[in-house]
Amino acid sequence: MKVLLFANTDWYLYNFRRDLALGLRNRGDEVILLSPPGEYTKRLQELGFRWLSIALSRRSMNPLRELGTIVRLAQIYWREKPDLVHHFTVKCVLYGTIAARWAGVKAIINSITGLGYIFLPGELWKRVLRNFVYLWYRLILHGTQVVFENDEDRQAFIRLGFIQAQDGNLIPGVGVDTTRFKISPLPAGVPIVLMAARLLWDKGVGEFVEVAEQLHSEGIKARFTLAGRTDPGNPASISEAQIETWRSEGHIEWLGWIEDMAKVLEQTSIVCLPSYREGLPTVLIEAGACGRPVVATDVPGCRLAVQDGVNGLLAFERDPISLSDALRKLLSNPVICQDMGIAGRRRVEEMFSSERILVKILEVYAKAAAKGGRFG
Repeated sequence: MKVLLFANTDWYLYNFRRDLALGLRNRGDEVILLSPPGEYTKRLQELGFRWLSIALSRRSMNPLRELGTIVRLAQIYWREKPDLVHHFTVKCVLYGTIAARWAGVKAIINSITGLGYIFLPGELWKRVLRNFVYLWYRLILHGTQVVFENDEDRQAFIRLGFIQAQDGNLIPGVGVDTTRFKISPLPAGVPIVLMAARLLWDKGVGEFVEVAEQLHSEGIKARFTLAGRTDPGNPASISEAQIETWRSEGHIEWLGWIEDMAKVLEQTSIVCLPSYREGLPTVLIEAGACGRPVVATDVPGCRLAVQDGVNGLLAFERDPISLSDALRKLLSNPVICQDMGIAGRRRVEEMFSSERILVKILEVYAKAAAKGGRFG
């Protein structure tokens, strides 16, 4: 089978779909990777994958420019003639599906990796854009297999009339390599609370910083670290200047982008993600694999990764008081942290390993192929 995976960055393909691409290749499939060029392109090629370039602006809304992108995509699909295409992120889902239909691709998979920035409440322009995206989802998703990372997102798409129930598939996240992310004892010394995410306001970075300041003012000894980079292509991105201001105030440390997350988690005591909405946050699954307790918000995606009181604690969304209460509880009780870490590892092995996720994805591929494509 010839499979084409299309995402809006090479960074996304390398960090979140590498295991899928390797798993497909190991079973004998031909895998083509498609994205705009970037610093991870060479790494994908060094893994032996054939990578193709497409110009794709994440923020452009120029109709002629966007139509040109769809036409170029269709040309690639027509030339490559894949048996199956798999799209990730909003523009890739919308444009890739149109292009695949123009090119006659029969088996189309669309992954909804969280509802994204435009689905959160906000300004008038965001509501206008959201209505536009709603319209296109209704027009193009029919007849494709759509993958969701949590059931709240799946039910929302069914309720809004974007898909039929039988075409919505639940696959919890991208999976984690449980041999690379190993359980280890909690580190000694001053505990480290880690928040690892794209540095966006809607990830709850502001609340994380506020809580760090509050707990330090109470005399609680802990280090609060941010891992991740800013994302200028996203309207919710936090500026580097703001991050530097917070760091200069002494309540947080900024690690920047972390290549070896397994090593950082080994040095971490608690992982925190106060996001406003998620698909299924990979960092919470990686934390569980390493035996680390987690504190997250009680929102779609996070609540699938966190069993409140079992492998972590859930706080209210956009509520620094609730978040500080949860972190204070764990920071004052290492025995609870250890027990939650063990429970987290067990949950990852049962639900979120890369091997389990690959099996589920292959089931969706077979389902799509049965409707007109070719599989095997």
